[in-house]
Amino acid sequence: MTSDVTWGVVATIRAPTNDILDFAAHYLDRGANRVFVYLDQDAPKARAALKQHPKCRVILTDEGYWTRRRQKRGRPEGHQHRQVVNATHCYNRGPKVDWLLHADVDEFLVTATPLSQQLAVLPPGTLSARVRPVEAMQADPEDPPVDGQIWCKSFDPRPSIRKAETRDIYPEFGMHLNGGFLSHVAGKIFVRTGQDNIIIRIHNAFRDGVKDDRPEDLPDCRLVHLHAPSWEDWWPRYRYRLMHGSYRPDLKGVASDPKATLTMHDLLSSIERNGGENALRAFYRDVCVATPELRERLDRKGHLHSVALELERKRRDHFVGSD
Repeated sequence: MTSDVTWGVVATIRAPTNDILDFAAHYLDRGANRVFVYLDQDAPKARAALKQHPKCRVILTDEGYWTRRRQKRGRPEGHQHRQVVNATHCYNRGPKVDWLLHADVDEFLVTATPLSQQLAVLPPGTLSARVRPVEAMQADPEDPPVDGQIWCKSFDPRPSIRKAETRDIYPEFGMHLNGGFLSHVAGKIFVRTGQDNIIIRIHNAFRDGVKDDRPEDLPDCRLVHLHAPSWEDWWPRYRYRLMHGSYRPDLKGVASDPKATLTMHDLLSSIERNGGENALRAFYRDVCVATPELRERLDRKGHLHSVALELERKRRDHFVGSD
């Protein structure tokens, strides 16, 4: 039974060639039967490599694509809206897999047991299944992990426990953070294919306009999110995220302390306003650098994880000559 369950992943991507191929190679390595990449901006070398792989499908979302999809409305302004349109388009085309995951280019699924087995035992009426995230941390240069390993942090899915633990683990900023994460805590979902009137959004599936608010959990899976894996990666993206991305002003905050009213946008803006880049560096080190002290606090709560993604090796294996 389990060998008959197939799955794939869909992503809307604007990234350098190697990042695109790293993403695809990782999911092929994990056993994906299909990898669907919607290029938000053309990357000719990546597009050519993906087209040559029998399990990959690549769609360039140029002006003609958006004219066909949305006629007079054209290309949506927000990238989140484009992600939703593309993922739903992929689903409705018939992806030829039993389950479809909607992910981002910096999100990498890791599993303790074969994913096909986990999906096979879900109840027959299940529409969607959630993968919980772990957020990658920057290695402490004075105490790095074993070569090839990445330290990651997690959180308790139970809100009341999460709030208390977050304040303990991150004593200075924890009251303003949801699980200690800079990125989302919702994770991403697999959606069972072949259903009618489905819309796939960023973190949820909707059927007939109604959100599936009780997705099954996949406890033997984690979604490794390379949202802020180093200061050098995070800082150049900070301004865009603050205004248009995951820290934008219209997103509500879910702080760990009911007395804290700051959204992520407000928190980061306040830190920068009062101390500039140096203050943001201090915040980043406190929350995102895997110092021995932070690792000890995370480990005490069961929220310290070590993973090895081996993205370069996977890219070489699945896309020969991509170096």
